[in-house]
Amino acid sequence: MTDGKLPLIAKVATTASKTAAALSRAAGRGDGSVIGGWIGLKIDPDLLAHLSSGRAVALVSGTNGKTTTTRFTAAAIGVLGRVATNSYGANMPTGHTSALAKEGHTPFAVLEVDEHYMAQVIEATRPRVVALLNLSRDQLDRAKEVAMMAQMWKTTLGQHPDIRVVANSDDPMVVWSASSSPQVTWFSAGQRWQDDSFVCPESGHPIERSGGDWWCTGCPLRRPKPQWSVEDEGVIDPRGDWHLVKLQLPGRVNIGNAATALAVAAEFGVRPIEALPRLARVTSIAGRYAQVERDGRNIRLLLAKNPASWLEAFDMAEQAPTLLSINARDPDGMDTSWLYDVDFSPLRDGRPVLITGDRAYDLAVRLQVNQVPFRHVQSFDEALASVPPGRLEVIANYTAFQDIRAELDRVN
Repeated sequence: MTDGKLPLIAKVATTASKTAAALSRAAGRGDGSVIGGWIGLKIDPDLLAHLSSGRAVALVSGTNGKTTTTRFTAAAIGVLGRVATNSYGANMPTGHTSALAKEGHTPFAVLEVDEHYMAQVIEATRPRVVALLNLSRDQLDRAKEVAMMAQMWKTTLGQHPDIRVVANSDDPMVVWSASSSPQVTWFSAGQRWQDDSFVCPESGHPIERSGGDWWCTGCPLRRPKPQWSVEDEGVIDPRGDWHLVKLQLPGRVNIGNAATALAVAAEFGVRPIEALPRLARVTSIAGRYAQVERDGRNIRLLLAKNPASWLEAFDMAEQAPTLLSINARDPDGMDTSWLYDVDFSPLRDGRPVLITGDRAYDLAVRLQVNQVPFRHVQSFDEALASVPPGRLEVIANYTAFQDIRAELDRVN
């Protein structure tokens, strides 16, 4: 909906939202993506629906990879025109509202959505496409159990048969969730983390795997044949054509994220040959994968917030000095028991390992169990002084990652 067609209350709320967000940024209190949306929704509770009207919307959700996939998807759909997106990862309705208000009228919107808010955001935005990436355990002290989340998705999608779903055929939980939708495009991006899908959510029987295939031993649920898939360093499209994917972001996981973005963009009529050059220009996602030079060290920042993403971070990290940082503040979840679901043995390769953060001692005990030698440092500066010039890999969970980003921004 253009600004001129917004109801008066929505116009007032939009102006207030943009003003609050701008004041927050000017005061150095963040990017304003939460406070702006919060104020806008207080004035007009239907503001997200009003701002979504008239836009072709894609939603991206999953436990891991949604921020990167959203950025890739927005870049790909940008072939067609301006795209509004919550590029800083504020993935609840306040963040969506703020993002749409800030951009003004655009023909397209690509929004990252927290798994818990999928039903609410679908109702408000009436998306053309919903992408389902994966489901795994995350923030165990307050998040729903994985099968419960899958059931919520399944129920919601069953109520919206007009939505085109783009779903990961490698994740049994996602396949079951998407089974209620009559319009599904399947992609295969691989699923290295399998510890949350040993049991079929439909029948409760064990799930068997062989190569890349999987099936339930007690019901018809099994891996669908994907129309999009990752092969070597590229992506195969539904016609069987292979496209080389050149990215500036590390790891095979990001080729999978790119494949998802290509599949979503194709639902809007964007061809891979048009989208791939735009994906190749993406260099950093809200600071993730950023490389910073400081005191002769090349520091690379990797975000890892749950067992599945730590597995991918170890795959991306070079065999170089590595700093691990763990907090347990509210955005992280207060429970650190998930550390025992992470296999830290890849760090037993001779590299210096440093640990820091509010819950460094929890991490220390876990590393001792995995027999990984480490050194505890009190600060990022101490870590920097403890390693020789060259690459320093930094792997941190959410607030620890933000702390280190803030420290690097303050100095640079």
